[in-house]
Amino acid sequence: MKKLIYLILVVITITACNQRHYMESSEIDSFKAVLAAYQSGDLDAWKGHFADTAKIYHNSIDGISVEENIKAQQEMISNFSSYGFDQENDYMEMVIDGEDETWVYYWAEWNGTLKANGKTLIVPVHLAVQYVNGEAVEEYGYWDNTSINNAFEEIAAEKAAAEAAAENTEEEVKE
Repeated sequence: MKKLIYLILVVITITACNQRHYMESSEIDSFKAVLAAYQSGDLDAWKGHFADTAKIYHNSIDGISVEENIKAQQEMISNFSSYGFDQENDYMEMVIDGEDETWVYYWAEWNGTLKANGKTLIVPVHLAVQYVNGEAVEEYGYWDNTSINNAFEEIAAEKAAAEAAAENTEEEVKE
């Protein structure tokens, strides 16, 4: 009787989850192409993997368009001499959830080297991308921006200090 109850519980647990996980799929291949395009700076190729109506939610509950995200990405990556994901230690899977939605989940470390001072930043990132008919329709990205914001503030403070020192030097020369 105990074995029968255990078997029933196992069957209920398996069927209740109703999620299917995959390590290989066309959606994963598409996502890998998205990563390659991003890392090479080819944001037009990156854009090609998204539906025209796709929404992107990066550390926000307010979605933006693919075009708005491209502008934000260009502004951000312009501060770095190199950037990308550590793909040696990343993890990616496709999940078809209980509502038959197809998602690719990605966990990795993003690395970037600042142009201004050569400092390397490492930021753990989680991305979740929903696919419909082979196109990304939603992307959710979550990471802690603290180290990036602190680095930008440090650069701004150094620049302000250098400008103030230059002004003081010019005033001393005039006197």
